[in-house]
Amino acid sequence: MTSAAEASAAQNSDGGVALASARGRWVLTCAVLASGMAMLDGTVVNVALPTLGRDLDASLASLQWVVNAYMLTLSALLLLGGALGDRIGRRRTLVIGVVWFALASALCGLAPNAGTLIAARALQGIGGALLTPGSLALVRTSFRSQDQARAVGAWSGLGGVAGAIGPFLGGWLIDGPGWRWIFLINVPLAALVLLAVRHVPESRAEGAADQPFDVTGACLAALFLAGISFSLIGAAGDASKAAALLPGLGGLAAGAAFVVVEHRRRNPMLPLSLFRSRLFSAANVMTLCLYAAIGGLLFMLPVQLQTTLGYDALRAGTATLPITVLMLLLSAAAGDLARRVGPTLPLVAGPLIAGAGALLMLRVEPGASYVTEVLPAVVILGLGMSVFVAPLTATVLASVDAGRAGLASGVNNTAARVAQMLVVAALPLAVGLSGTAYANPAALNTAFAKAAVGCAGLFVLAAATALVFIRPRPDAWHEEAGNTPRCTSHLGVGAPPLEPGGDCAGTDPLRATPRERRARKE
Repeated sequence: MTSAAEASAAQNSDGGVALASARGRWVLTCAVLASGMAMLDGTVVNVALPTLGRDLDASLASLQWVVNAYMLTLSALLLLGGALGDRIGRRRTLVIGVVWFALASALCGLAPNAGTLIAARALQGIGGALLTPGSLALVRTSFRSQDQARAVGAWSGLGGVAGAIGPFLGGWLIDGPGWRWIFLINVPLAALVLLAVRHVPESRAEGAADQPFDVTGACLAALFLAGISFSLIGAAGDASKAAALLPGLGGLAAGAAFVVVEHRRRNPMLPLSLFRSRLFSAANVMTLCLYAAIGGLLFMLPVQLQTTLGYDALRAGTATLPITVLMLLLSAAAGDLARRVGPTLPLVAGPLIAGAGALLMLRVEPGASYVTEVLPAVVILGLGMSVFVAPLTATVLASVDAGRAGLASGVNNTAARVAQMLVVAALPLAVGLSGTAYANPAALNTAFAKAAVGCAGLFVLAAATALVFIRPRPDAWHEEAGNTPRCTSHLGVGAPPLEPGGDCAGTDPLRATPRERRARKE
């Protein structure tokens, strides 16, 4: 228990917590552990797929749903989760999310068959929708203004370390105690978060209690994503044409209804007016292409390494570690460079570099060496991602008013997760992989080569989109290049960051008016 003097020192005139105080360290620990739970889960599940298939006698369609059941509920409810935190309290929402996530993780770890695991993963995604926006929201609202940039930077850096540790820990758990522990480990982690959260101050958004929840929009979004996924996964499996087509038609109908509801609703979950900005729309089209390509590669590569090259789970998990390391080291510098030269060049060059990495994966075949074949492909992919992730996030934020930066960031993050979900559903169909063929090295190797080419094509499409449509005002971009704060949370391996760190949200020169730029200079 802190003394009165320590409690007083932890606060300042704006009511925030000092980062250097004991309470500040507890807040940071809570946020890092909470985000680490979701990050660890996203890191290791793809690596566990071959083991899950063997232990649960699961088809490829079942393994696709192990990934997509989580992504479906997370994607559909992510924006609603952020709104819930604003309304009932971010600390309370985080606690609900942590408890929910831990219970669902325990169900995953105890699942006797693939069907139960899929259902538990869907429940886990609901908890993730509360955790994902809640973790960073605590950091952004708990610390005093002069410490916020450093706090978000520390949160991002420590989260990156957690992401780097994830493959080692996950691979060791899969090869050692067993795959169930990649889920069960979330239970003690949740207990640590609940221990730390007692020191976290509560916060709410002013006026949020008067805003109704868009439950209808969330349900229609979930039906749209579920219908499309059922159709794509069923078409690649043993389902009849009618059984595969009907869910897709239902999903499209739900998607059309979603657009109508969001257009007519006074307080929609997804304001369609955001897409009136050509810059915002183009950046999100790029996000769909880029994260579909990333999701496809990170879905197929661990399976290829284990089934075709004979890697164990630990080696397969750590094979992609250079991507995380490169993004930790280079993303902030790439964001600063983009502020000096403008976003177009990095948003064209980055995807092309990543596309070259995808094509290098054609060399990842039976007998391939990690050092001479796998590592170069992963390094080039990581370099490309390091170049484009930060400028892409800055461009999304620059395309809207400062007051809508958080919403725009949430939409962009959701778009990335939807892209990854849809590519997991569609890619096996596109490359001719179904049933238990994923366990056949020859069939998988052929499918993996086609997937690598397809993902390279998505990277090229994203680069072309940037070349044609990403044309912000160059004078505004360059004018304040030296005065614009660094964005510190660009570790977007799984999805773009939600509201990047420092003062990036709300102070980007592309979004600032001439009066705002003059005021900041004064």
